[in-house]
Amino acid sequence: MAKEKTNFVCSDCGGASPKWQGKCPHCNAWNTLIESVLESSTPARNRFASLTRPVGVTTLGDIEAPEIERTPTGHEELDRVLGGGMVEGGVVLIGGDPGIGKSTLFLQALDSLQRAGQNTLYVTGEESGAQVALRSRRLGQSNSQVKVLAETALEKILATLATLRPDIAVIDSIQTVYSEELTSAPGSVAQVRECAAHLTRFAKASAHDDPGARARSTCIVLVGHVTKDGALAGPRVLEHMVDTVLYFEGDTHSSFRLVRAIKNRFGAVNEIGVFAMTEKGLKGVSNPSAIFLSQHAEPVPGSCVMVTLEGTRPMLVEIQALVDSGGPSPRRLSVGLDRDRLAMLLAVLHRHAGIACMDQDVFVNAVGGVRISEPAADLAVLLAIASSLRGKPLPKGFFAFGEVGLAGEVRPAPRGQERLKEAAKLGFSVAVVPKANLPRKPQAKEFDGLCIHAVERVEQALQVVRGLA
Repeated sequence: MAKEKTNFVCSDCGGASPKWQGKCPHCNAWNTLIESVLESSTPARNRFASLTRPVGVTTLGDIEAPEIERTPTGHEELDRVLGGGMVEGGVVLIGGDPGIGKSTLFLQALDSLQRAGQNTLYVTGEESGAQVALRSRRLGQSNSQVKVLAETALEKILATLATLRPDIAVIDSIQTVYSEELTSAPGSVAQVRECAAHLTRFAKASAHDDPGARARSTCIVLVGHVTKDGALAGPRVLEHMVDTVLYFEGDTHSSFRLVRAIKNRFGAVNEIGVFAMTEKGLKGVSNPSAIFLSQHAEPVPGSCVMVTLEGTRPMLVEIQALVDSGGPSPRRLSVGLDRDRLAMLLAVLHRHAGIACMDQDVFVNAVGGVRISEPAADLAVLLAIASSLRGKPLPKGFFAFGEVGLAGEVRPAPRGQERLKEAAKLGFSVAVVPKANLPRKPQAKEFDGLCIHAVERVEQALQVVRGLA
């Protein structure tokens, strides 16, 4: 009996290698190569025949491209992340920790879509139909007409999709689906990649190719597992072949959840939707700034509010800092912010403002579990650290934003006008912002009751704060 041919496939990028190596030669990740059996395939006859003449080649100007139609899911926060709703023929991939609410969210969305007249299908590979029905009743979905299929075989799922032609179908989850054409186990790199490719191909196939089919393509949602590092399990090619990638974030011990768009071919990226987990499922939060602001009756030292942008949405987030006496090796710890940037900001604070924290432990936290990646948080972080070190709180109704450079300059943040309007709408009264973000008409109605201090350098910002105190 001939020995089966094997190769080694990277679980991160999907790259193949003929022999095992400690580091993947394609993405340089360590210990990610997994042995898999090569599938035998018969080469197609005359494989160069299709290259003899250009078939299907046309110009962009001749292609009819109608405007993208979106189907609202009935959940405003989810529609915001998706860019307005589900897109016909689109493929959405969502990942998150176990038990965070991925299945609950899309079961609620399918029920709302079905009640709006859409043909929906929920394919579950992790639960039975009875378990899904019990969860639906716990969510208050009485007499739900969402179609359910408990199946893991790819061929049977595709046959059901071709027969029912649903408008929206959810596959929960892609790691449980397997193809009978492959000998590898469900959840392996080969199975995940092949099953996702077939489902994506089905979603993209035009319904007009079949005269008997409905003139509408299916939008498919793939629910994916995540690794212990929080990244989507399986090869990265899974993220490349889909249209939208969503990440479900949040602490399972907290009642709040964030859905973040990492990739979206039909809308803006880095949009977030904020949900609250209740007994009746996930409910959208209309004013997320209230989650990330403290409930202190009076200002406390080490607290500074900033306005961050998540996609197109400005949100107010409280930055907390604690400076305490450290030992011979002081600690630098940040939660929700970049730790390397914190070290850089402490050096800028020492060099250009004369405030030294070399022998102090510095802890910085973004309240509410939110992660801030934009540099517009720099100024708020520095002011919070200075406030904690001096033991004096910032004024009530105070907020700040702006990027800080290594030379001590305060650089403008994008869309500063919208940040100021959001803070003024929520009742904040004092702002320290970059000079370039100063409104052209500070006395406009949108900025009523807001005193804006424009600064160009870090030391100027600290002088303004000392004057306000």
